[in-house]
Amino acid sequence: RENFIHLCNPHLEKMKEDILYHFALGTGTHDFPALFGDVKFVCVGGSPSRMKAFIAYIAEELGLESSGCDYPNICAGTDRYAMYKVGPVLSVSHGMGIPSIAIMLHELIKLLYHAKCSNVTIFRIGTSGGIGLDPGSVVITRESVDATFKPQFEQVVLGKTVIRSTNLDEQLTKELMQCSIEIGQFHTVIGNTMCTLDFYEGQGRLDGAICLYSEEEKLQYLKEAYDSGVRNIEMESSVFAAMCNLSGVKAAVVCVTLLDRLEGDQISTSHEVLVEYQKRPQKLVGYFIKKSLGKV
Repeated sequence: RENFIHLCNPHLEKMKEDILYHFALGTGTHDFPALFGDVKFVCVGGSPSRMKAFIAYIAEELGLESSGCDYPNICAGTDRYAMYKVGPVLSVSHGMGIPSIAIMLHELIKLLYHAKCSNVTIFRIGTSGGIGLDPGSVVITRESVDATFKPQFEQVVLGKTVIRSTNLDEQLTKELMQCSIEIGQFHTVIGNTMCTLDFYEGQGRLDGAICLYSEEEKLQYLKEAYDSGVRNIEMESSVFAAMCNLSGVKAAVVCVTLLDRLEGDQISTSHEVLVEYQKRPQKLVGYFIKKSLGKV
């Protein structure tokens, strides 16, 4: 059954042209169905270079790479986000934090709608701080929770607080876990992901420019998070889950942990090891895409 993108905005129907400003794309200047109509998988992550590396990786995995090919940035007209495409896979950077990924998602969801895409699955792949996990472990998010461990995304709209659900597709989560078992290369768990508004105080770090709590208070908070089911911390998953839910898009969050926050705050692992860690979510999602396309 065809599952098309749902837009929760009746005002868009009245617009003659929709300009996706932060992508430097628009319905009056670009043929969205021709450019993006075949997209079935979208992978989003913080850094432009990482998303370019992912598109090169998935092109090779799907046998779609060409000799000496340099994948062009579709959003080259702006320096806000980067976008790459090969076959049915779109790879987009989202920057850091809830505001940055939210802006990107508004325009990405509209892009998929204007392109008349159907049966799309969106993945956020990235890095995170683990809780009670060895560095390099991969967490597939069951649900995103806020800093009080509630599965919700809170936003102020027209001066009023709006609460939105942050549940993620349970079946997709199970399928990704099965893929990790089949790969058998790294430790993977399903757990809740805490999404915060900040990297330092918001995540209970002791090494920021401002810190007005003790190490004991920090550890107590992180242990409470662990007891509530939280296994990692990052800064984008809540609005990602909420917006995908409202748009009727199947979505998952897959992040690797760079450290165990119960053991410390600073990331001191070597660059080479971190690079290998960062490839793990790419490998897992890449394997899922290959399997979905019957290429495994």
